[in-house]
Amino acid sequence: MDKTIKFGTDGWRAVIAEDFTFDNVRACAQGVANYLNQARLAKQGLVIGYDTRFASEDFAAAAAEVIAGNKIKVNLCSKATPTPVISYAVTATESAGAIIITASHNPARWNGFKYKDSTGASSSTELAAQIEKNANEVLSTGGVKRLPLADGLNSGLIAYLDPDPVYFKQLERLVDLEAIRHSHLKVIVDSMYGAGIGYFRELLEGGEIEVIEINGKRNPSFPGIQPEPIAKNLTKLSNTVKEQKADVGLANDGDADRIGIVDEKGNFLNQHQVFALLALYFLEVRGERGAIVETVTDSRMLHILGKLFNVPVYETLVGFKYVAPLMIEKDALIGGEESGGYGFRGHVPERDGILAGLYFLDFIIKTGKTPSQLLDYLFSKVGPHYYDRLDFHVSPGDHKKLTEKLTQRSIDSIAGTKVARLDTTDGYKYCLADDSWLLIRFSGTEPLVRIYAEGHSPEQVQKLLESGRKLLGL
Repeated sequence: MDKTIKFGTDGWRAVIAEDFTFDNVRACAQGVANYLNQARLAKQGLVIGYDTRFASEDFAAAAAEVIAGNKIKVNLCSKATPTPVISYAVTATESAGAIIITASHNPARWNGFKYKDSTGASSSTELAAQIEKNANEVLSTGGVKRLPLADGLNSGLIAYLDPDPVYFKQLERLVDLEAIRHSHLKVIVDSMYGAGIGYFRELLEGGEIEVIEINGKRNPSFPGIQPEPIAKNLTKLSNTVKEQKADVGLANDGDADRIGIVDEKGNFLNQHQVFALLALYFLEVRGERGAIVETVTDSRMLHILGKLFNVPVYETLVGFKYVAPLMIEKDALIGGEESGGYGFRGHVPERDGILAGLYFLDFIIKTGKTPSQLLDYLFSKVGPHYYDRLDFHVSPGDHKKLTEKLTQRSIDSIAGTKVARLDTTDGYKYCLADDSWLLIRFSGTEPLVRIYAEGHSPEQVQKLLESGRKLLGL
């Protein structure tokens, strides 16, 4: 039979009630239980959490019933919880891993099933493939074991867990929360109706800082937006920052593992700029040293910072499941990806949009600079860099045709600039003679082809993107 369940860059995602059904979620959960038994990890138990999407708590309960039905202890989150909080709960409870019901930044019709390993990191390609194989075997042959939720709670195989307290203590160790609380900043937080609702307010209340939250109530339809913290989805945040004369705007995606930042003028700081700014914060303000781990979609600014501060920069495939192992191997200071997800040394090797936001606030406080001034300061060190991305929906048939267009012709120049080299590590990255670049790759989580570009002016970026679109004939 054709596989119904296919794990992509970060877990399995599907449209609710079409493919994302209770039967399929139970099959995935049984696939996890089978893996835990195969790897002799079952005794360590499992954390299960979920986001604010439609019926996420019910899908999480269904997964918990299956794990408990296999006589594996479950710590089930008592409310919608951000992915980074769940990841930290894995290490705090010394569990074998975590199941998280979330589709992250996808549109409202989607939900998903993520698996985190014992470090709290995204499952490796090999581990995801094993769980996928197990799940599809279950769909084909049956064998789902279930223990009703009430029975699991009564027997102690399922227990409700509030992971916030230990996570909050961890953040206190990593960043100077007291300084932020007494900073007199005015911060607008856009929780995008997601699992991060209320976290910044609760962490920072009790001082002179003013935190104003928008889109801060659960609404699984995500009205008017897709819960991805990029410029086109943050118009309300930008306008609110300007209207309120705030110092900065922070946005988290649907499961709060990503951050989006708007400066005091209401301008969106793109993900490359934020990554480079956070790296500069650690290297210069905190005086720390360590490797930087990026993906092929990230900025040349990181390489320049690496040379300035004499730290190595490593590049890997797109997806934090590739970033995390390299961060662990190299004891990296920071790792990140173009989507706005950043991980940090001393924490779980996973993206944390809440911690990233706190670090950025600390950067503002420690330097006394506004976000726009911080960007100017970054550019004074690395030169101006600008970036943008286009997304186009594609069918499986289009995927093959578009790939043929890229492989069957030699491209010597793009937008009037010579191609210095072609990097096919993950997609088709045309590295140009002036250090700008264009990348065309297919998404691992959605039916999309993405065109990325970085250049030395906004105008150059748009020319590069247009050239990429023409290359594909879109």
